[in-house]
Amino acid sequence: MSSKPYDIFLPDDESEVLASPDDSSEEAEIVEYKFRVSKDLTRRVDQYLTDRVSYLSRSGVQRLIDEGLVKVNGKVTKASYRPRTGDIVEMIAPPKPVSELIPEPIPLEIVYEDEHFMAINKQAGIMVHPARGTWTGTLVNGLVYYGRNWSTVNGSWRPGILHRLDRNTTGIMLIAKSDEAHWRLARQFENRTIQKTYVAVVHGIPQLMSDVIDLPIGKDRYIREKQAIRKIENGGKPAVTIYNVLQTFQAPQEATLSPGEHPHDRNNPPPPKQYAFVKLMPKTGRTHQLRVHMMALGHPMVGDTMYGGHIFQSADFRMERQALHAAEITFTHPATLEEMTLKAPLPEDITTLLKRLGAETINY
Repeated sequence: MSSKPYDIFLPDDESEVLASPDDSSEEAEIVEYKFRVSKDLTRRVDQYLTDRVSYLSRSGVQRLIDEGLVKVNGKVTKASYRPRTGDIVEMIAPPKPVSELIPEPIPLEIVYEDEHFMAINKQAGIMVHPARGTWTGTLVNGLVYYGRNWSTVNGSWRPGILHRLDRNTTGIMLIAKSDEAHWRLARQFENRTIQKTYVAVVHGIPQLMSDVIDLPIGKDRYIREKQAIRKIENGGKPAVTIYNVLQTFQAPQEATLSPGEHPHDRNNPPPPKQYAFVKLMPKTGRTHQLRVHMMALGHPMVGDTMYGGHIFQSADFRMERQALHAAEITFTHPATLEEMTLKAPLPEDITTLLKRLGAETINY
């Protein structure tokens, strides 16, 4: 994992910097700090690190400690610990944010637009807003470039953003223009009165053609970027998904499957050799919910190597992102109060995948 250069603020000579971010990458996802304490301190370790990494707040440092990303002498510590002479304090942290958004001419496929909001069909490979060291190439960079007035409810770093899709998930997204429209739409998301419909291509054929998946989701205990099925008492939050199987397919003889590049991809069992085109209707909005639920069902999404899926290849076609698309959203217009349903057409790669699997018609 790469890092970026930051000056570390040292108010006195009580520490020696053993490791600090280098300048090896302009797109760091994390930064790593390491200090040796030269005298016993009366301050807690969360205060100590806030002094040394000035762009982090004390509550931010405490969150890192809670997530096990701060260690003293190689062991996870508590925020209340007071460092002593010779202690080695290590911290993994997010990078320092840049000071301004860079406008970029990123193409936007507009599905609907009026003076209150806009709906787009987000393409694959685009993050919604800058985060974790990715400061350019995001949807927000494109919104700033096109210069419309966007809502300011979520601050200058997330203009107009009401909800998110994963980097490699395509489909319908709503973007608010006025603050009033933002609040009215956000309340619908909060109250779960907005109905979202996704479609996906998964490995294998579910035993039931329609069912409800009711399994709580929380952070994976071992891999920072992942989510997992977790009991409520172990940090999981309620998560519910309804699915319907639309079409089923046998594996094409010429197709091959392969895991991704990450080591944990290769630890997943080989997926089934059949396929299904499914409709997914989340009733909650947990991070990676649909991907985690389908993996838990034993039917990970094609191309989703993070959650047990494999890369699909047939002749000159290769599907190496999760085959997941936000196809439709139904909500109440923030000004007219009329019910609206907006749809985003399937992207070319999922359409091609379905045809390679033998689909003659694609209905959802």
